[in-house]
Amino acid sequence: MAPEASTDALPAAKVEIYTWRFCPFCIRAKNLLDRKGVAYTEYGIDGDDEARRTMTLRADGRSSLPQIFIEDQGIGGCDELHALERRGQLDPLLGRQG
Repeated sequence: MAPEASTDALPAAKVEIYTWRFCPFCIRAKNLLDRKGVAYTEYGIDGDDEARRTMTLRADGRSSLPQIFIEDQGIGGCDELHALERRGQLDPLLGRQG
């Protein structure tokens, strides 16, 4: 008999990140997510003005990169992501026990 998935397990949070290919802050944010084993959708918006406008609207006017969204909530960029991690607040946002 195959093992069943735990009904107590929380589904993974939806994580999205808008990036430019060579942006060091984008790379740093993705490295943190990768180290934590977080699956995310990346929108590479190099040179795409329409995608940048879409991101800016979603991010309440913020236009710097990266812009990161967890469960459709804009959390900011690289510095904000790392601050959440330092304060122990990132795992709960990701639906993890921490």
